[in-house]
Amino acid sequence: MPKVELNKNALPKHVGIIMDGNGRWAKKRLLPRTAGHKVGVEVARNIMTYADELGIKYLTLYTFSTENWKRSKEEVDYLMDLLYQHIQKEKDFYIKQNLRFLHAGDLSKLSPELQNEITNLIVETKNNTGLTLILAINYGGRDELIRAMNKAISNGEKNITEEKFAEYLDNSSVPDADLIIRTGGEKRLSNFLMWQSAYSELEFNDKLWPDYKEKDFYNSLLSFQEKNRRFGGVVEEEDKK
Repeated sequence: MPKVELNKNALPKHVGIIMDGNGRWAKKRLLPRTAGHKVGVEVARNIMTYADELGIKYLTLYTFSTENWKRSKEEVDYLMDLLYQHIQKEKDFYIKQNLRFLHAGDLSKLSPELQNEITNLIVETKNNTGLTLILAINYGGRDELIRAMNKAISNGEKNITEEKFAEYLDNSSVPDADLIIRTGGEKRLSNFLMWQSAYSELEFNDKLWPDYKEKDFYNSLLSFQEKNRRFGGVVEEEDKK
């Protein structure tokens, strides 16, 4: 059991995770990259379940980026099939656990079968009140901004405000990310939640994603609670005490 207790009243409302390191994890074990992705999906399920138990309201998992299409056809095909099977298999679990499912990214480039699974699960869980899980599939932060801009233009918007522009993002009802975690040792956002990360706290973990555990997630939340989030304001003297 963790020695330090979390303050359940000061949890981040929205956590985003860049799940990096599946391929390197597999390579270390002389396994194909696909083996790392398979384990990575299991870890994602564990963290999702744990986040729900802790009381996190929104969790966005960077699942497949717009840049990931550059990988080998074999790996891309495997990932697409893995995602299809996962969503199909976990549908009853999401419903039973009162989880709400959303998607971020451009659906149009995904197979019709995967699009249908995603769309159906969004509809079937729309009234659930537990954790909202957002899978970012074929997602890129810049791509989301361009798509939002084009929607605004098509809708005849002029002199648009930040608040109005945000309405055209993929999931406008989801609050900005309070905390973004990246595993795998790299220290960059890699085109993830470009708009929503403007004031996110960033946590970088050297562990490869398949090695990431619930205790690591817990420690990231503890670290988040130690931050003084000023959003451009000034630290008052009483805050320093």
